[in-house]
Amino acid sequence: MSSFKDIRDYVAIPRVLSLKLSPDGSRLVSAVQSLNPDGKSFGTALWAIPVDGEPYRLTRSAKGEAGTEFTAAGDVLFTSRRPDPTVKDSDEEVPALWLLPRAGGEAWQIATRPGGIGAARTAGDVVVFASEVLPGDEAADEERRKARKDAGISAILHEGYPVRYWDHDLGPGRTRLFAARLGADRLEEVRDLTPDSGAHLDDHLDFALTPDGAIVLTTWTVPLDAGQQRTEIVAIDVATGERRTLFAADDHDFEGPLRISPDGARVACSRSRHTALDVSARSELWIGDLATGEGRTYADDLFPADLEWAPDSGAVYLVADHQGRRPVFRVSLDGSFDRLTTDDAAYLALSASGDGRFLYALRSGYHGPATPARIDAATGEVVELPSPAPALDLPGTLTELSAVADDGQEIRGWLVLPKDASAENPAPFLLWIHGGPVSSWNDWSWRWNPWIMAEHGYAVLLPDPALSTGYGQHMIDRGWGEWGPRTLADLDSIVDEALKLPEIDETRLGTMGGSFGGYMANWVAGHSDRYKAIVTHASLWNLDQFAGTTDASMYWQREFGAPGTERYAKLSPHGALDQIRTPMLVVHGDRDYRVPIGEALRLWWDLQRSNVESKFLYFPDENHWILKPGNAVAWYETVLAFLAQHVLGQEWKRPDSVA
Repeated sequence: MSSFKDIRDYVAIPRVLSLKLSPDGSRLVSAVQSLNPDGKSFGTALWAIPVDGEPYRLTRSAKGEAGTEFTAAGDVLFTSRRPDPTVKDSDEEVPALWLLPRAGGEAWQIATRPGGIGAARTAGDVVVFASEVLPGDEAADEERRKARKDAGISAILHEGYPVRYWDHDLGPGRTRLFAARLGADRLEEVRDLTPDSGAHLDDHLDFALTPDGAIVLTTWTVPLDAGQQRTEIVAIDVATGERRTLFAADDHDFEGPLRISPDGARVACSRSRHTALDVSARSELWIGDLATGEGRTYADDLFPADLEWAPDSGAVYLVADHQGRRPVFRVSLDGSFDRLTTDDAAYLALSASGDGRFLYALRSGYHGPATPARIDAATGEVVELPSPAPALDLPGTLTELSAVADDGQEIRGWLVLPKDASAENPAPFLLWIHGGPVSSWNDWSWRWNPWIMAEHGYAVLLPDPALSTGYGQHMIDRGWGEWGPRTLADLDSIVDEALKLPEIDETRLGTMGGSFGGYMANWVAGHSDRYKAIVTHASLWNLDQFAGTTDASMYWQREFGAPGTERYAKLSPHGALDQIRTPMLVVHGDRDYRVPIGEALRLWWDLQRSNVESKFLYFPDENHWILKPGNAVAWYETVLAFLAQHVLGQEWKRPDSVA
């Protein structure tokens, strides 16, 4: 039986989340997510994947494991909230750092902090890790935390922006970096490297250690006037804590992925320019000298998603969106670059073997979820390795489609067709609009999976309109400040092309989108009547309202200007409320700080007072996406029921999974 028919079977499929190669090149370690026995939550476990053998499980705990890092000896460091068996009645509320020996056996806890331990990096016997500390003396952190808890205090006093990120509050703890030495059974000589970090390390933290363990490089967010900020790369001496700025610019952010060359001489990262009303988003590979800070950009039009140095330090392997794929490119220090992988896959989590012969990566795409793969560094030949997760039998076919927009731009996308679609049995059609908006449909998604829709008889189009990555800077430029009008014109052109296919029923159409895709779903509702149903998830509705309540107002207002100005009125979907006739399903999570719940509440009220046929699927405990197993079941079942009612013309049947 198909894993896509019953949503409960679908959410139970194990998922490979990460991949990292051991120093000796003999095995990979991956975090694998699977459904816990209670069926209400997901758990993670570490698996070993020998490069020439079968995967086997390394860890088992109710709390799960994450944050894999190798020591020089090949031992595995990871973070977990699992209780420490050496401490009576231990029940960790925050993650600690654990070590699993290369030779096998049980893992043991090597470090814990009152504010928990986040990411860790190693070089030799040096370990640098991140942890949150309340303002003040680090030595009294545990005492201050206990005092707040005992007094029932949750208040946080802010003196700068931002105050929230994605789905959690920022503060009162602030991230700091700590250095330590890896002892026989514990971290020793733990030192606070950034006692004055304040909020500088709270946003998009990425850090890396030089091969000799002498310097840690980290992103460093600098507050600016009027609530703006920029991100720099700083170098911190591990022995002294002395800090110097390595890469910085007034009009650019230097961000992760952050990688140091094996010879310790150069640094690779991403550089993103600050946007403005007439300056679009652009990210580039930046390679600079660790000693001098001098550097330059490489590989124009490739937005870095992952980086890995070649072992000889003479090139960088770059993963970037490209024509609906996410290939691996090889970028030489002379500025030349070429595409290494030529298939239709999307790659991430690159690791290079020490001899330079192979790259290891997670390989995925709409043909299947992430699985470990080996890439020949000379030829680009790809071999999939045995995976801890099962292969899936897809209920349909995947093809590619393109059209020409009204301005002559080619618009391409992926088309998923159910197995039984034919001219005699044409499938109902769903247009799915991606988020971002600076993004692309190229990778498998567990949150929005078109194969579930194909299993239930729908054809699904996944197009890349204006603002999509992987088609050159012009594709982003043409949609900048023209979100609704330009994107809808592009979508119309490729939908028109799809509806020419005899396997698709041109009379039964629906559209769906989340985040920016939700914005576009709202825009479509007010500017088109071709669809019989619209699902809008985590969507922007009133742009003026949204601009000051999102968790990243500073980024938003660079493109749109101050609230109340012309661009808001021009592009806000709520301005076309009186034109909406299509039934709408509104979906939102209360813990969504990127697109706050106020957008959905306002949209829902506006639809109600305008007598638009609509439903509101509300998740009090979810963020921008729907992640918990039971909620995922409710999401898919409600969406399918809503589409069946309005696209297929069936009687409404309320799913048992929703109250």
